[in-house]
Amino acid sequence: MHDGGRNFQLMAKPSGSVCNLRCDYCFYLEKSQLYPQRAARWKMDDATLENYIRQTIEAQRAPVVDFIWQGGEPTLAGIDFYRRALALQQRYGQGKRINNFFQTNGINLNDDWARFFKQHRFLVGISLDGDRATHDRFRRTRGNKGSFDEVMAGLASLQRHHVDVNTLTVVNADNVARPLEIYHFLRRAGSRYMQFIPLVERRAAQPDASGLTLVTPDFVGDCQVAPWSVPARAYGRFLNAIFDHWAQHDIGSVFVMNFEQTLAKLAGQPGICVQSETCGCNLVVEAQGDVYACDHFVYPQYRLGNINRDELRTLVNSEQQRAFGERKLTQLNQHCLNCDVRPLCHGGCPKHRFLPAGDGRAQNYFCEGLALHFRHTLSVMRQLVALAQQGKSLVQLRKCIRRYYQGQRP
Repeated sequence: MHDGGRNFQLMAKPSGSVCNLRCDYCFYLEKSQLYPQRAARWKMDDATLENYIRQTIEAQRAPVVDFIWQGGEPTLAGIDFYRRALALQQRYGQGKRINNFFQTNGINLNDDWARFFKQHRFLVGISLDGDRATHDRFRRTRGNKGSFDEVMAGLASLQRHHVDVNTLTVVNADNVARPLEIYHFLRRAGSRYMQFIPLVERRAAQPDASGLTLVTPDFVGDCQVAPWSVPARAYGRFLNAIFDHWAQHDIGSVFVMNFEQTLAKLAGQPGICVQSETCGCNLVVEAQGDVYACDHFVYPQYRLGNINRDELRTLVNSEQQRAFGERKLTQLNQHCLNCDVRPLCHGGCPKHRFLPAGDGRAQNYFCEGLALHFRHTLSVMRQLVALAQQGKSLVQLRKCIRRYYQGQRP
C-alpha cells in the first residue's frame, strides 16, 4: 500500500449472474460461464457475506460506507439474506453511517420487499427502459414474454410504501429515437431521479477460453458491435433533447444523473468514475467472493483476489488495481488530449474505448455523442452553476434559464 488507503465502493453480486429475466442486451448473464461449478450453489454464502460486510467497513477511511447490491437479480437472494447483511453491518459498523443501495429489475418486488426497504432506508433503483413497447423490446422473461407489467407492479409497491426510488434507463438502438417520450413516461410513472446509461457491446465471432463472447476493449479478433447498441451521435441528441426540456421546465423537481454529475464537476466537486481523470475505485465482488477491478471488467485477467482469502484493503490498493485506474489517464489518445470538452469526460469509460484513434491508442465509441452533448449544454450548465452560486432561489433560477433559452436559442 502507498498510503492509508483510498475510499472505494465494492458492489456486491449476491446472486452472481443468476437472473429471472433474459434481457437481450445483458452483459452479465454470460458471466455464469466463469463459474460453472456454482450451478447448485449460486447464492453468496454466510461466510462470504460476513467477510464482505466486515472488510468493506474496516477498509474504508470515510465515516460513511455504502453497500451496493446488484446482480444478476439481487432479490433472488431473498429478504432474509439482507436481514443478515443488516445485522452484520450493525455488528461491524464502528459507529460509521451505513447506506444501502439496491438495483433491481423489479419483477419480484411486492409489499413485503417494499416494507423492508422502507424500514431500513434502502435507496432502490429500478430498471425501466420506457413504456410497454419500448421496455419489452429487450427486457424479456425466460419464456420470452415482456416484463413491463411486472416491473410496473413492483414500482407501484415501492411507491405505496414511500420507498426512495430512482429509475435506470438503458439507452439502446430502439428507445434512443424517442427521448422526450421516454422522459415524459418516466415522469408520469413517478420517477424524480433518472439515469440514462448508454449501451454498447462487441460480440466475438467465437467464445473465448472462458466461454465469453462479449469482449474487452482491447480485443483485436473477429467481432462486431451488437445490433442493440446505441449509435454515438444518436445518444448525444437523446441527451440534448431531454436536457433542453429539463432545463426549462423541471430543474429542482426532477434530477437527471447525467446532468447533475456534469454540473457537479463544473462546480468543482468530485465526479463519478466515468467523468473522472482516473478510475479504479468502483470494484465488484462476485457471489463466491472473487473481487474484480470493475463491474464492466469481470474477466479472468481483471480478477484481483478473493475476500475469503485476501485482505480487501490490500486488493483495493494493489499495484494491479492502481495501474488499472491510472490507464484511464495515461492511455488517452491525442484527439482526447486536444479536445475542448476533455475536462468533462476525460475520455469516458475505459470499457467503451475500442475505436482506432490513429496514434496507436483507442478512441471512446461514444466520443462524438458526448462531445455533441457537452458542447450543446455547456453554456446553459455554466449559467446554472453561476446562478446557484449567487444564491438564486429555484423560482428565480427557472426564470433566468427560460429567458436565456428565449434569447439564445430558436
